[in-house]
Amino acid sequence: MSDEKKTLLIVEDDPGLQKQLKWSFEAYEVIIAGDRNEAITALRRHSPSVVTLDLGLPPDPANASEGLATLKEILTLSPETKVIVVTGNDDRDVAVQAVAMGAYDFYQKPVEMDTLNLIIERAFHLDDLEKENKRLSHKTDEPLDGMIAVSKPMLELARMVEKIAPSDVTTLLLGDSGTGKELLAKALHNLSSRNKEPFVAVNSAAIPENLLESELFGYEKGAFTGAVKQTKGKIEYADKGTFFLDEIGDLPMTLQSKLLRFLQERKIERIGGRSEIDVDIRIVCATHQNLQDLIAEGRFREDLYYRLSEMTINIPPLRKREGDAIVIATAFVKRFSEQQHKKIKGFTKEAAEVIENYQWPGNIRELENKVKRAVIMADGLHITVDDLELNKKNEDSSLPLNLKEVREVAETSAIKRALSYSNNNVSKTAKLLGVTRPTLYTLLNKYDIQVSGI
Repeated sequence: MSDEKKTLLIVEDDPGLQKQLKWSFEAYEVIIAGDRNEAITALRRHSPSVVTLDLGLPPDPANASEGLATLKEILTLSPETKVIVVTGNDDRDVAVQAVAMGAYDFYQKPVEMDTLNLIIERAFHLDDLEKENKRLSHKTDEPLDGMIAVSKPMLELARMVEKIAPSDVTTLLLGDSGTGKELLAKALHNLSSRNKEPFVAVNSAAIPENLLESELFGYEKGAFTGAVKQTKGKIEYADKGTFFLDEIGDLPMTLQSKLLRFLQERKIERIGGRSEIDVDIRIVCATHQNLQDLIAEGRFREDLYYRLSEMTINIPPLRKREGDAIVIATAFVKRFSEQQHKKIKGFTKEAAEVIENYQWPGNIRELENKVKRAVIMADGLHITVDDLELNKKNEDSSLPLNLKEVREVAETSAIKRALSYSNNNVSKTAKLLGVTRPTLYTLLNKYDIQVSGI
């Protein structure tokens, strides 16, 4: 634990009370501000986690409007700051208004230092918990660099990637379009000993068949009309690194033979060339197609399939990744809000439910597009169902018939949803679920639900 003092900003215009407060809170690094301008300057400079704010600030200490304006500006600049408002005896209504605006708590004069100290200590403790929760939550939501997931299948998949990555085993990624196959290929590269070397990706389906061979293997000068200079292929450019061949199911049969030979010998010949070139690369391939069906149809070589699938990773579609859709959507909201210079806080309850219940045939790519459009179109601070342009789907009817199992599935789902809505804040989750914190802890243990910070 660090011995560094925590910063407490005291906004108070009475010089005598300033000294008393500073002396009473010597356990903290106390910053004093006498008016709104000084308070905002101190907030920007010191980023205090906790602020005590006297609502009766000049120019008119008898009117709380200046204090409320200061509160609003503090929370706009730093929404996570815990602001404790201090009021006179007759200002309880104003204090309640301040709490409704987002103040953490209020305290009425005359000031009793022990009581106020307890409130401040509690505020710092809550701030520590929230920061740790957020740090661990971020770590949990990104089990791999760039991959956001909380569902059990994806967390297990992430552990599998971590185990496979250090080896040079040829890996086949199978999954629907938009499930993040290239992201996983990059993760395999980044977690390997080749991570300082090139990562080269080629999409077989995006390159015309008559150009694909030269794109992969390169060509010598004069090999064909237009070949005015020697050109390396993508495989050669990936030397010492990782070569990712996407949509392998679309590779023409003629190139399948050449790729198989390369996989066996790790040597290539450029088009028009006569010499073999050694290439040291790790191969990762991907497809959304069923290669076994293609083999049965005579459109894919069985021997190539077995070469490519030394290790196979099946990526589940988004609809089978419970809890991931809302977590990923929230991350997209943050990214696109920053890009569009908007202050979108999240989703309405109805919009969040639609995101969870929608089948997402286009997977993460479709989710990304819908959220981006919604951020642009949203008028308020929260994205609505109309902004998303999604039809509300019925709940999944594939629940078990056993009542005990039904209850377990429903309770587990509700808890995970509430945790997502509250960013893993246990107190907020308990309120959303309508239970006490001890009851929630019991349910978490019962269903073995892991929560960051616990």
